[in-house]
Amino acid sequence: MNDQLIVVAGAGGFIGGHLVADLRRRGHTKIRAVDVKPLSEWYQVDKQAQNLVLDLNLRDNCYTACKDAAEVYCLAADMGGMGFIETHKAACMLTVLISTHMLVAARDCGVKRFFYSSSACVYNADKQKSEDVIPLKEADAYPAMPEDGYGWEKLFTERMCRHFREDFGFQARIARFHNVYGPFGTWEGGREKAPAAICRKVIAAKLTGKHEIEIWGNGKQTRSFMYIDDCLKGIDMITHSDIIEPLNLGSDELVTINGLVDIAEEIAGIKLKRHYKLDAPKGVNGRNSDNTLIQKLLGWAPPTRLRTGMEKTYHWIYDEYVAKYGPRK
Repeated sequence: MNDQLIVVAGAGGFIGGHLVADLRRRGHTKIRAVDVKPLSEWYQVDKQAQNLVLDLNLRDNCYTACKDAAEVYCLAADMGGMGFIETHKAACMLTVLISTHMLVAARDCGVKRFFYSSSACVYNADKQKSEDVIPLKEADAYPAMPEDGYGWEKLFTERMCRHFREDFGFQARIARFHNVYGPFGTWEGGREKAPAAICRKVIAAKLTGKHEIEIWGNGKQTRSFMYIDDCLKGIDMITHSDIIEPLNLGSDELVTINGLVDIAEEIAGIKLKRHYKLDAPKGVNGRNSDNTLIQKLLGWAPPTRLRTGMEKTYHWIYDEYVAKYGPRK
């Protein structure tokens, strides 16, 4: 199987770059990495892969990407953290062009397995109004009331995958990611997610001596965050399983945003004065992954503790920050 062609769409992004590297570590020799960004902007580049710069919004490019492939990992999307999702709803919805064209091309090209990266943003908003959230089970996506824009696109594509299986026998597998984080990702610029943004803010406060931090919302929002290594293992297990319905892929270690700041401060060895920006995008009040089903079906769930993953992420961002801005701004 290791000499069959594998395609990673969105390979220039955070998870996609890690996935290409992981496939290489596992002995795969034929990898086609695809992203719309110039190669110089990819987070990780495998020089032995076939690296293609293609806009997968365009149907013909999806056929180019999928030609002769045995497996396709569809991670490509126009997205970012909550600051991006809440202010770019149309852009997020337009990702449906990528998802649809990739499904059609993969079907027509005879792809044997198709992995689709969905999101916890598909879950019904009424179940996420309280910080004391009950962990979200896979069935909680219906009745449908997902995150506006991004969540609707993800839920729609889940249904497309289902109907491609029902109508064409197409082997699609779906994971609902819950806040993936780790090194080699976006840490500034507006598309970064909470762990990276908080690490950057704490690092900036430490290096500049301005011991203050701005927190979006009141800091009481709750989330769970999954370290990238766990995400990669989950992708592999789900893709090669017989599980045909969407499956949660996330940590069930719940933390408040204030608690996330506490962890970053502890790693940095400082305490900061907190300012709360109550009108900033903050998403739902509470969200956590119920891992009952993945444990039942695969005998596994993401095990990495948040403190462990945050320390690795913090030190990587620290080095990136100093390389870009110097030891002091």
